[in-house]
Amino acid sequence: MSKMKGMRWWMVGLVTLGLIVNYLARNTLSVAAPTMMADLHIDTKEYSYIVVAWQICYAVMQPVAGYVLDAIGTKIGFAVFAFAWSLACACAALATGWQSMAFFRGLLGLTEAAGIPAGVKATTEWFPAKERSVAIGWFNIGSSIGALCAPPLVVWAILHAGWKSAFVIVGVLGIAWTLLWVVFYKHPRDQKLLSDAERDHILSGQEAKHHDGGARASWREIVRNRNFWSIAIPRFLSEPAWQTFNAWIPLYMATERHMDLKEIAVFAWLPFLAADIGCVLGGYLSPFVHRHFNVSLFASRKWVVVFGALCMIAPGCIGLVASPYTAIFLLCIGGFAHQTLSGALYAITSDVFGKNEVATATGLAGMSGYLGATLFTLLFGVVVTHVGYSPLFVVLAVFDVLAAIVVWTLVRDGGPRTPVKTDAPAVAGIR
Repeated sequence: MSKMKGMRWWMVGLVTLGLIVNYLARNTLSVAAPTMMADLHIDTKEYSYIVVAWQICYAVMQPVAGYVLDAIGTKIGFAVFAFAWSLACACAALATGWQSMAFFRGLLGLTEAAGIPAGVKATTEWFPAKERSVAIGWFNIGSSIGALCAPPLVVWAILHAGWKSAFVIVGVLGIAWTLLWVVFYKHPRDQKLLSDAERDHILSGQEAKHHDGGARASWREIVRNRNFWSIAIPRFLSEPAWQTFNAWIPLYMATERHMDLKEIAVFAWLPFLAADIGCVLGGYLSPFVHRHFNVSLFASRKWVVVFGALCMIAPGCIGLVASPYTAIFLLCIGGFAHQTLSGALYAITSDVFGKNEVATATGLAGMSGYLGATLFTLLFGVVVTHVGYSPLFVVLAVFDVLAAIVVWTLVRDGGPRTPVKTDAPAVAGIR
């Protein structure tokens, strides 16, 4: 059988497509919110409850989803969760009020929780350490592309068939991706199209903990690890920014900047386009800093976190500008900043945890992040009606700076790589 060049990049492309559908499903609500809220007579406070229902379920399920992925494998685990989230998304069309919408969004949160842990686990399986931040940047771009595609797709659906049709369309897309995943994804050891040279390139650049077949660490063992808290605390502090962008930007544009539905369709996707750039550029920043500033690969991840946190100061200044277009520009910097920081945190997670625990650790840290996002959303839904959006964006900027300080002071290197010797010649570089 003929081999395919760069098979690992095809695999990360498949993960990226899955993350696009994952984030398209969660962002459908925020774009449909102005129309849906008017149709179902939902106010801002009740809308925050709907968002919180998703966030709580997502947070609680993240470590469970990660543990399931570590237990049964990336392929089957991701497929089961993807099929389930697609059905949950489509069922939102049946909502008749905020309570039923909150129920369906809660189901979506429970099932979508596997997305990021599965992506981190797949890239850990398929990439050497020096390329892993790049691969994570590329799959993480799926989250931003999904959010970017939501405004035009959902607005188109609303204008042609109503807001309910948007949820059904996205659910069908999710089922289609699940079929692609089942057919095409395989672990490197089972992928017959993977060349010996590329397999050697992957394995020789991975840490020893990604080769051994040791037992899975328990949740208790992971949470007692100092490195876990060096990731979980920053996730708790930084995740509120991204969830605020996902859930509130269209509503902010409508209520605070007085944009109509068509203007939202034109501009609401721009912060997520900037986030796409942050995903990719952030992934390449780590090896760039490693090569040109004489720091270790692991230390370069921390420098990228700091860079992203400093860029988050821009949306914190949104209350100082009068122009809605300048406000959108500042939100674009925020989207770029968060995804740069987020990708570096995922890379650090893959550096310090082994193959049998990386998805569980990612899920536990994700739970921490979404608990922070949930608490902030509850605050956001109540406080925004009294003080407006601007002070809350300042708080988000401060949180990200604190997250960078925690990473810099707490995280420790997970140890050296142990090359795996094979008979095939090593292949250097990124292809």
